[in-house]
Amino acid sequence: MIKINRDTFYTLYRKFFGKLQQGQVDGLNFLIDKLESSAKIQHSKSDVTLAMWAYVLMTVKWETASTYQPVTEYGSQKYLRSKRYYPYIGRGYVQLTWEGNYKVFGDRIGVDLIGNPTLANDPENAWKVLEEGMTDLTPQDPEFTGKSLEDYFNDERIDFYNARKIINPKDWDSYNPITKGALKFLEVLRES
Repeated sequence: MIKINRDTFYTLYRKFFGKLQQGQVDGLNFLIDKLESSAKIQHSKSDVTLAMWAYVLMTVKWETASTYQPVTEYGSQKYLRSKRYYPYIGRGYVQLTWEGNYKVFGDRIGVDLIGNPTLANDPENAWKVLEEGMTDLTPQDPEFTGKSLEDYFNDERIDFYNARKIINPKDWDSYNPITKGALKFLEVLRES
């Protein structure tokens, strides 16, 4: 198992991304702990594993507005209630949406997300949703979009750009910033 030297990680993180508040550090520590212990977000080659981790961390940075904490979709109550998928609005590390997804992922992680959608913002639940939705190790694994980490991070390729299709394939404005940020995270992780 890969272990990240946190002192080196945070020194390099600040070099590439800037200052951090304590809540961000707490969120990153939680995510790194989860990545280090994840049996699903792994590959036989450590460099491929680190690339997966870099993509996960950059996606969480993007989806949570750099808080590294599970968040609820931004907007006023009026705006959020106008969404076709309300009350199953974006929540968590990767903005889980729609009743069907809340049902599938809630069943998979053993939590009633339909009866209490705000549970998608619990860090443990948000992590499990991310881990289940981004991987495809068994036929029972639900996916967000039919794409998974294994499609873009494997023996043949490391593809940060197209990996965005795992979470939000139509968010074209996010492809380049996530790619650039994931490359920075990869350098940080390699040195850590």
